[in-house]
Amino acid sequence: MSKPLIPAQRRERIQEYLTIHQVARMVDLCNMLDASEATVRRDLEWLEKKGILERTHGGATLNQRMAFEPEYIQRVQSFPEEKKMIGELAASLIEDGDIVFINSGTTTNQVIRNIQNNPSISIFTNNLNAALEVGDAGFHHYLIGGEFQPRSNSVAGRFAIENLKQVYADKAIIGVDGVSIKRGCTVPTNAEAEVVRQMIERTNGQVIIVADHSKWGVVSNFQVATIDEIDKIVTDQQIDASAMEDLAPHSVEVLMASSQIVRAR
Repeated sequence: MSKPLIPAQRRERIQEYLTIHQVARMVDLCNMLDASEATVRRDLEWLEKKGILERTHGGATLNQRMAFEPEYIQRVQSFPEEKKMIGELAASLIEDGDIVFINSGTTTNQVIRNIQNNPSISIFTNNLNAALEVGDAGFHHYLIGGEFQPRSNSVAGRFAIENLKQVYADKAIIGVDGVSIKRGCTVPTNAEAEVVRQMIERTNGQVIIVADHSKWGVVSNFQVATIDEIDKIVTDQQIDASAMEDLAPHSVEVLMASSQIVRAR
């Protein structure tokens, strides 16, 4: 019979497991450590206080920190097919006559690319890439003013905020860098966070988060919304089952994009 592990050994193994798998179920950790659920729960509580993980319903996720904003080109190369599918599905949620806020990012860029030609739709965005790519769109496309943000190819700052204060939207479609039950939806810079918070505040209808599966469990620097402040999350089918379990108690509808998109209209 092997000797039981001491707390430091158990916590080290938990960290190693999460580094590989990103997500851990309580039952799997108990089996791996040959320890009771109460013992493992105490270890998870200790690791959470150290900022290493985030406890979830039935387990834990690795607390992946994003300390800086990736360059736009890096984002483009990350999960491009998933982002295309997410963008198409999110665009299908825009209805006749909608005024929609859309922030910067490569996933939201895909949303704007997939909006159907409809002159009754108005889009307000700080996404410079989308503004350049859409060209002569069949919908009204407004680029808000502001200070240029080179890493994200967007605009932000006081002028952007003041322009947003003149509009009320029916929907906000928001790309984020991290989604967490406890930390909510986060982005790397305060400049983008201020723009997104203003968009959400000026939205009378649904707040829709677009984020591929890699964003789950990631915590960036600035919170833009709690989980309970959003209405829908549009993601891809690779999102972990434990994430769905954690979201179940919250009033958030999760839509999973696939290669077969059925448009809402």
